[in-house]
Amino acid sequence: MIRKAFVIFLGVGMFMSASLLNAGSGLQLADRYRKWIEEEVVYIIAPGEKEVFLRLKTDRERELFIQAFWEHRDPTPGDRDNEASQEHYRRIGHADQFYGRDAPKPGWKTDRGRMYIILGEPNDIQRFEGMAQVHSSEVWFYQGLIDRGLPPAFYLVFYQDRGIGEYRLYSPLADGPQALLTSYAGDPLNYLAAYDQLREHAPELSGASLSLLPGEGVLQQGRPSLSSDLLVNRIESMPMREVEDRYARKFLEYKDIVEVEYSTNYIESDSLVKISRDPSGIHFVHYAIEPARLSVHAREDRYFTVLALNGTVSDENGRMIHQFEKSIPLQFDEEQIKSISSRPVSIRDMLPLIPGQYRLSVLVKNEASKEFTSLERRLSIPDDEEKLRLTSPLLGYRMRENRPPQGQLRPFQSGRYQVYFQANRIYTRQDTLVLAFQVLGLEPEVRPRSEIRYALFRDQERVREITRRPADYPDLPDITEAISLQELQPAHYKISIQLLVGGREVLQENEEFDITHAPSVPRPWIYSKLLADAGHPVYAFILGSQFFRTGRLEPARTHLESAQGSNPGNLIYALALARVYLAQEEYDRIPALLSPFQEQEGAPSFEVYYTLGRAHQGLGELARAVEVYEQALRSVGLNTILLNALGECQYRRGSRDEALAAWERSLEINADQPAIRRLVDAIKEKK
Repeated sequence: MIRKAFVIFLGVGMFMSASLLNAGSGLQLADRYRKWIEEEVVYIIAPGEKEVFLRLKTDRERELFIQAFWEHRDPTPGDRDNEASQEHYRRIGHADQFYGRDAPKPGWKTDRGRMYIILGEPNDIQRFEGMAQVHSSEVWFYQGLIDRGLPPAFYLVFYQDRGIGEYRLYSPLADGPQALLTSYAGDPLNYLAAYDQLREHAPELSGASLSLLPGEGVLQQGRPSLSSDLLVNRIESMPMREVEDRYARKFLEYKDIVEVEYSTNYIESDSLVKISRDPSGIHFVHYAIEPARLSVHAREDRYFTVLALNGTVSDENGRMIHQFEKSIPLQFDEEQIKSISSRPVSIRDMLPLIPGQYRLSVLVKNEASKEFTSLERRLSIPDDEEKLRLTSPLLGYRMRENRPPQGQLRPFQSGRYQVYFQANRIYTRQDTLVLAFQVLGLEPEVRPRSEIRYALFRDQERVREITRRPADYPDLPDITEAISLQELQPAHYKISIQLLVGGREVLQENEEFDITHAPSVPRPWIYSKLLADAGHPVYAFILGSQFFRTGRLEPARTHLESAQGSNPGNLIYALALARVYLAQEEYDRIPALLSPFQEQEGAPSFEVYYTLGRAHQGLGELARAVEVYEQALRSVGLNTILLNALGECQYRRGSRDEALAAWERSLEINADQPAIRRLVDAIKEKK
């Protein structure tokens, strides 16, 4: 069988093939790369990324990997600056400047430096210095990091052990309030007595001495709970949890073409993004990407490729609130390939989004040619549904009455009309200019006094004006208007849409387009799919998940309860809702929600076991939590998270030997767990 590769528009193309790499290079790292892996990113690099980096053979590969490493963390891909890299190195510089003064090592190696590099600037710092009864200490306060898997608020405490040297990270369990006092003559295991003494001299410091979680300062069996040490462990592992290291594996597999794929093989594209509000109240983001060319493989008389879409929506703080991946297999026969060979391809889709300010990024990769293109836009989703608004108009060249069946959704549908458009907004004089937009919040009593005015401008000169009334549009708030272009000369134009109430302009939206001298314009071949109707529970799930990632738990709960109630057998919906209950500490709701999945045939997922275990812990049902974690370890295999949780439960039950065994097994899997190591050492010292 003979295989060929064809490139639409350009004819025959040549494609590079990727080769797999042999593990291990046997080369010594140059100082620059050793410093990068052992110092600069030591706290934030995931194990999979580190493994890949150490298997690279040449400095060129390492440079490409470092570039990919930071691009993968860039909150605003597509612009010139990488804010993640800049912020990380700023934190290192800050740590070296301020936290190494009292230590015989660079500031980034100190406990304060490590936590500052991982978490960034605290919301508040309280310092306790020059006190005769209390060692020099600092209390750092953080809040607003729930989207990163951390509690809504927490402290970190650092102190000078015995009043000298660098500031150490304080552990309520391993150190206790007595370690913060310059003189304590009581029972070294009497945490409450030490706490009372500390409270007399530094009440603000004493508040964090029993727990790093505000309001949790309680003793269990005479000692602080493990929650603070587990919090520290979670902070230290947070950068690894936040990154998907699959890109690193792919880099290793295809490293010989990464540089080509991300520079030489970039192709230009036109793109368009519009926002509309469905009658259900959901805001949808419609997007279209039109690559300059489409490359395909050929086998006999069939032509094919696969387009991989990777999309992200992040907020103004770089927090990821929505992510999606789609695979679009395309296959053409001889006649079809001839039909589209001189036409652009337009990929169209839509997604629901909660109110807020965001950045949309969509990457489209052609798996046949290793070409890629991208779309980046800033989005604004309003949160005032009743406010009078005029949406940005979609400019099309044709519209057809064609409602999707059974209430299904179609990208760029306007009321009863399907609008056909091209992202570059180029028209001929024979075309019709189609305008599609929405007028939202126009109250019935205001409509008789309202007008919609369309004005066409060329070089600031008004060349045409049309006025309509809202009553002319039966699909209001959806509006479609068709304007003939026959009398207009080829030029650049602006269309202005104005909403007037009582003869006074209250809203205006503008868009631009071109009329070409060419007798015709090749219109795109369109790929889009019908989507579920707006009442489908998948949208409640997506919106609920977005609210959860932004820390808005109540609307997250409302949407996810709706999704799960509509489809109680859906594990993904149930888990998402369980995470909300967990965050709200409504532990009693979780067992009934997840237990049915635990009893289903086949092993439940790790998330089911872990969330159930956390719920039983929160309810104080430690024996049941131990059963769940042990069952999980038998079903899904050894896992540090499960082992650490199991150890915590056993410790709280008073089963120190079992707790020690669980934590030691966890350290065998991953020795780089300082908090767990401290717990193990503390137990052994007290034996």
